[in-house]
Amino acid sequence: MNRLFAPALFVLTLTSGLAFAATPTVVTVKELGEGGGAMKIEMDKTELPAGSVVFKVTNDAMTETHEMVLVHLKSADQQIAVVPGKHRIDESKLKSLGEVSHLKPGASGELKATLTPGSYMLLCNIKGHFEAGMYTKFTVAK
Repeated sequence: MNRLFAPALFVLTLTSGLAFAATPTVVTVKELGEGGGAMKIEMDKTELPAGSVVFKVTNDAMTETHEMVLVHLKSADQQIAVVPGKHRIDESKLKSLGEVSHLKPGASGELKATLTPGSYMLLCNIKGHFEAGMYTKFTVAK
């Protein structure tokens, strides 16, 4: 007799005394803005629990390609400098946790990350976009 067992499995991971549920937090991200105008990144949540997070990002621009870079900041007030003449950020000087790159207008993508308590930023590092305001900060709770 052949038996098939499919036990339900719920996993908890303990890190630094914090328990993280196996079900990720889903964050909806919209990238907005056209060349020559203001640009921005909008999130449906700006305070997140620590643990697994899925960022579902959509480029809502009509003509501009965008990207979304996830950065863990040293502090909530950390300033990010743009490289003079390049109109971009030197990502090697930041703690990048991944990105969704080259999203054409109307395209979507996602980034999965495990976040610890602290301050974070989502930004677009395509030439001139950060300077045009294409970034947002958020907090991961302790």
